[in-house]
This record gives sequence, C-alpha cells and structure tokens, in this order.
Amino acid sequence: MNVKRFLLILIAALQCYTITWSQQINTPTMGWSSWNTYHVDINDSLIKQQADFCVNHGLREVGYTYINIDDGFFGGRDPITGKLLIHPVRFPHGLKPVVNHIHSLGLKAGIYSDAGANTCGCKYDNDTIAKGVGFYGHDQQDADLFFKELGFDFIKIDFCGGSTTGNGDYLALEPKERYTAIHRAIQNTGRRDVRMNICRWDYPGTWVSDIALSWRISSDIRPRWSSIKNIISQNLYLSAYAGNGHYNDMDMLEVGRTLTDEEDRTHFGMWCIMASPLLIGCDLSTLDSTTLNLLKNEELIALNQDTLGLQAYVVKKDVTNDTYVLVKDIIKRNGPTRAVALYNPTNAAVDMSISFAELDLGGEVKVRDLFQHKELSLPKSDYLQVNVPAHGCRIYKLTATERLPRTLYEAETAYLSGYQELYNAKAVGTAHYVSDSLCSGEMKVTNLGYRPDNDLQWRNIYCQTSGSKEISIKCPTFTDDMVMYISINGASAYRFTAKDTHDGLLTFTVPMKAGSNSVRLYNDKEAMPEIDWMKIK
Repeated sequence: MNVKRFLLILIAALQCYTITWSQQINTPTMGWSSWNTYHVDINDSLIKQQADFCVNHGLREVGYTYINIDDGFFGGRDPITGKLLIHPVRFPHGLKPVVNHIHSLGLKAGIYSDAGANTCGCKYDNDTIAKGVGFYGHDQQDADLFFKELGFDFIKIDFCGGSTTGNGDYLALEPKERYTAIHRAIQNTGRRDVRMNICRWDYPGTWVSDIALSWRISSDIRPRWSSIKNIISQNLYLSAYAGNGHYNDMDMLEVGRTLTDEEDRTHFGMWCIMASPLLIGCDLSTLDSTTLNLLKNEELIALNQDTLGLQAYVVKKDVTNDTYVLVKDIIKRNGPTRAVALYNPTNAAVDMSISFAELDLGGEVKVRDLFQHKELSLPKSDYLQVNVPAHGCRIYKLTATERLPRTLYEAETAYLSGYQELYNAKAVGTAHYVSDSLCSGEMKVTNLGYRPDNDLQWRNIYCQTSGSKEISIKCPTFTDDMVMYISINGASAYRFTAKDTHDGLLTFTVPMKAGSNSVRLYNDKEAMPEIDWMKIK
C-alpha cells in the first residue's frame, strides 16, 4: 500500500472515530436510591445489601448501575476544621468501605447533600446531628471529600437549606448562584465523570442544563396515583428542555410499593418514554416477580436509554376525555422509527386513537407492544386504536416504510430561552405555557418579549428538501401596538405587525435548507403576541 493511500484510509478512520465519539451522550441515570423507603434510617449494612440485591436480581445487567446513599449519613462537622463527619452509629467505619463494596460489584456510588446549610432530613425527620452539613460555606471542602477522597460518582443536591422555610438560619439563597458554585467546586476536583442532580422541586430555568445532568421538576413523589399523575402533568410540556445528555427528573420510582399493577406500568412506562432518570426507590429484597419483570423490561428501558436522549412530547390532547398521546424519535432523528405512548390519566377506560399521519409516519407501519413484547397484527388502516384502562398507558414502537415531514409545531413544544418555574412568571417577566380552551391542544405561550432572552424557538425543524416554505403562525392576541421579529436559522429577521395577520394568522414564505432548521420569534424591547402554533407547508 502506498503512503498516500494509507494516509487517506487513516484520515477516514479518524473522521469516523471523531463522529462516533462526538455523538456519545450521557443517557438518564439508572440505579437505586435509599430515600423513598428509608428516609434517614439507613446504615452501611443496608446499603451494601441493596447493592448486592441489585446484582443478584440481574438489575445491573439491564442498566441499573448507581447505588445512591441519600440523606441520613451525616454526623455533623469537626468544630475546628469544618470537615464533614459521618454518622458514628449508622456508618461506624465511615463511607469508604461502602463505596469500595459498591465499586467491587461493578456499580457506581452516589451521595447526597444540600446547597444550603441544613438538609431535608434535618428538617423533615428531625435529624439534628445533620445540622450545618450542607455545602453552604464548604463547597470545595465537601466536593474534595466526596469525589477525591471517597470516590463517589453521583450526587443529588437538595435545597431545603437554601429556602427560608427549610433552615433555622432563614437563609434565602439564589439557586443559580449556589448550584453554579457547587458545580465549579466539583469541576475543581478534576473529576469530569460525576453526575450532578439538582433537586429544587420545580423546573429551575434554562441555566440548569449548563451545570447538571438532571434536575427535578416537581415536589417529592409519593406512592399514590395522585402523585404520579401530577408529576406526569408537570412534565408534559418540558420536552424542549431535555436532550443532549441532560434530563428532566420526575423523581425516584415508587414502582413495587403501593400502586396497582396498572399504575405501576404507567408509572414506569411514562418515566421511560419521557427520558427521566430511573432510580428504584423500593426495598430490593422484597421485589416480586411482576415488579422485577417490569423494572427489567429491556424494551422500555431501551426507550429511556436511547442514544438520541429525547423526551417524548405531546402530539395530541383529546379535549373530550383528557387523554394524551406522546411521541419521540428513537434510533435516528427524523427517521422511520418512533415510540408512542397513549396515556389515560382519568378514572375510566377510554378508547383512544391516533392516525399514523399525525405521528409523521407513512406507508406500511409495523406496531410492537413494548409491555407485551410482541408485534401487533392490526387490520390494514392508517391509524392506531386501543382501549386504555383507567390510570393506564400503552406504549408502542412504530416502524414505518416512510417518514413524513412534521407540519404542525405546537407552541407548548417550543423552547423558551427565559423559561423557569421558581418565580412568578409575570412578576419576573418570563414567558410560560398556559391553558386556553380556545387554542389547539388547549395550550399557548404568553408573556413573550421585552428582552433578547425571552424569546420562543422551534428547533430541529426538519425539511427533506431545500427551498421556499410557507409558514403560518397562529397569534391569538396580536394587537396593533405589537411588533414581532422572526429569524430563520439565525439570519436577518423579518418584521411583522398586526396588519400582516388575518384573524390572528400570520402567513409568509421563507427559504429553508434541507435538514435541520430553526425558527425564532422575539422582540428585544416590547411585548409580543401570544403564540398558539406554527404550521409549515
């Protein structure tokens, strides 16, 4: 082989390696956590036993690799050095032997702390020995202990000690500032593999994806249907903020505790398709075969661990019976394979249906039931129809011979650069999603404008061919004093006023490229109209 040919082959190989490596992302964390079942009543033997059960039950082999010690291991601080102490009774030999045992099983070890001074166990479980053990005032000292000295691989960081109601010092800390400082301290340890989970109980804001792998979007989960239903509801319109290795955390799993079998299936299935971390919260020694088989459902886990890292979005809300259909790409973006969930949160069984065209699929469509592990033999039709029981869901993998272009983009699937749920949106001037029975899907986006980072963006608008495209945007409240700017793929913006609309509908033609495109709606200085949807012909 001559030198020139060898170099060409080497360059091609390196290019393939670079592309493969650059596409690798962290998938949602899977494992077990102590809090749901035990709260602060933990000890070293218990944690080791749960790690053993994780392996013995075959959970490690399907992806559950993190054994996370939550609140309850603290023993105060050294009054001279300020170093964190470990509980002398619960962990008499410290944490290092526990971490070593977890690692010896081929598992990862997780730990817990608070962004403030006191932890949630200190507040809710009266664990007085845990006062003053949070990161506050000890960021680098605690990060060095957890990740350099003890070798933990994951950390959940609460905020009980950061809010005025959660600590005796009445600290009122700013979440972005505190979590960014802790992230910086973890980076300073030299560890780049530590998974950081933020627990602020509502979606914190778009800043969070710059520092954490996952973040909580709701209050603590409870082992009852009302809690499961509420958390799913809170995450239905957050799909735009998950992806690229960062995820909305729907909290630890209550599967295997007090829910019915149907509710367990819905709980686990919706956590999977919505790309939430999967952290088992029950006592692994008590798992029955039904629960174990559900938790080890590799086809559902594959949706959760799909390398695209996407969260399913609402493609259809049936306003007559309050049911939802969610969909997401798997395996390949804009490819012919998608996952779909038909979700019925109501108290009665419902006949649900959706056309394959609404799911952007055409031609022959194969349907696989991921709960039943079998291909469905359906009559030749252009839609999927199924009876979904109360509190139930059905999840399918759809493989079509043709992928159709998406034409409808609901505002509630768009990315809002200033979106957050910690503060009153009107008071701080951030856009948000609100219900409106007159809108498509009964949802719209309001409170846009006034500054550059309070815009709306539809990303990954896929066009099969380049050329001029007709775009229509429904603006329910486009008044005469409003101006809206629209930029395509970051290019110079088009300026529109209410005079350009007809009955709140704005229609215009713009060039778009083959492949992925973006549409940004903004006004840096003034108010914008509310947005219902966008359609692309």
